[in-house]
Amino acid sequence: MTTKIEKKIVGYKVREPEAEQAAQEAAAAEVQQPESNVVQMHEAFVRPERLVGSTYKVKTPLSEHAMYITINDVILNEGTEHESRRPFEVFINSKNMEHFQWVVALTRLISAIFRKGGDATFLVEELKAVFDPRGGYFKKGGVFMPSIVAEIGYAIEDHMKHIGLINSDLDQHQQEYLEQKRMELSGGASDAKKTEGAEAEDNPFPPSASLCMKCHTKAVVLMDGCMTCLNCADSKCG
Repeated sequence: MTTKIEKKIVGYKVREPEAEQAAQEAAAAEVQQPESNVVQMHEAFVRPERLVGSTYKVKTPLSEHAMYITINDVILNEGTEHESRRPFEVFINSKNMEHFQWVVALTRLISAIFRKGGDATFLVEELKAVFDPRGGYFKKGGVFMPSIVAEIGYAIEDHMKHIGLINSDLDQHQQEYLEQKRMELSGGASDAKKTEGAEAEDNPFPPSASLCMKCHTKAVVLMDGCMTCLNCADSKCG
């Protein structure tokens, strides 16, 4: 492309492409230098002496003893703008020794996946999809649990939401709207709850609600002319 010079030339300088390119590469290296110091989770990462974590109590009707699921996290790049908290290991303890063998194997595999790095959130859906051929059970709140393995998956999901690895599917406005609708419907069904015993008291959703195929909670009701889940907002009307 030709450029027309309409002003008087008062000076000039020979352009040096190699020098200019070197300066640009040096500037880019300076910008990227902090990123190279960011520590990522990988297999060779050395376990710190102290880890932070949480323990979740899981009580199933399949055993008189509860399971205690402990998930320990490692804090990467602590004190910097790249600080992040990642799960590092899982331990499951219970007085019930019936499932000891596969529980130990499962915790070692999960811990190995955590330490390998990358996105480990896929574990949640894989574990929650495991069904017991003998049948599942309902927990407090009307949540259907297909297996003990699924219970472990839900506990890991809760933990990942707690540390920010998994975001809630609902925003604050949706949560407030569903809570309002739930209170309205539950208020109208208070007499029915009294007649259904203590089990109904544990379920915050109307007793007439049906099972949601998305979140496996008995929370689907007819709302505004459409079958809608009061727990996850899944709707047959889209």
